[in-house]
Amino acid sequence: MNDNFAIQLFQGQKVRIIWSEEEEKYYFSVVDIVQILTDSVDGRKYWNKLKQRLLEEGNETVTNCHQLKLPATDGKRRMTDVADLEQLFRLIQSIPSKKAEPVKQWLAELGAKRIDQIIDPELTFQMAVEDYRRQGYSDKWINERMRSIEMRKELTDEWQRSGIKEHKDFAILTNVLTKAWSGMTTGEYKRHKGLTKENLRDNMTNIELALNTLAEVATTELSRQRNPQGMMESQKTVQAGGRIAKNARTDLEEQRGIALYLKNARLII
Repeated sequence: MNDNFAIQLFQGQKVRIIWSEEEEKYYFSVVDIVQILTDSVDGRKYWNKLKQRLLEEGNETVTNCHQLKLPATDGKRRMTDVADLEQLFRLIQSIPSKKAEPVKQWLAELGAKRIDQIIDPELTFQMAVEDYRRQGYSDKWINERMRSIEMRKELTDEWQRSGIKEHKDFAILTNVLTKAWSGMTTGEYKRHKGLTKENLRDNMTNIELALNTLAEVATTELSRQRNPQGMMESQKTVQAGGRIAKNARTDLEEQRGIALYLKNARLII
């Protein structure tokens, strides 16, 4: 399944969602929806009991429900029960809740938005821009961020063409690239920024985003030229692309006369 993970909020509560490009539909974390409907402290326990009862009753909603890997509270991806919109609407009927109708309406709106985005992909970017503006980001930063999203997609497409398929391999290559230009892995970079679960790029400055984008663009172009196959060859190309951005960073340091990279491995751009 070619999927895109996201988190949507319903009245301030998080719902983990995956969009399946092949099937052109959403898959939702059942535990997250159940927790919203029941206001339970542990939605997983409630769902396990309900699932057992529905199985005993021969309910097809549970029988057809399958699992996908979604980020857990510890940040790792774990197998989680998921359901599409049709299954969720059936499941909601099995749970007495005052939130049933608001949740149904919210789910229907999400489905409609995604259909609109398929017809006009530009809507996806417009929605992201609006979200960033609501969070107080400047237009200049937003433009740089949207460009970085586009360039990242081109890079991951190129990695896939080179035979990279596993999620862990994408993470490894991203770490190699980040370390090549900044001197830190993604995890180290986040720790030095005081981040935990937040998105690293959403907490980068304009210059950081520009350097990171340069590293990805350079890597994409080198990969197209060198045509690497597999992880070993791709890592060499990634390191070469990262060095180009590193050189740009060090040149900027010299021109400004200010160290952007200190001994404690923290970028202060």
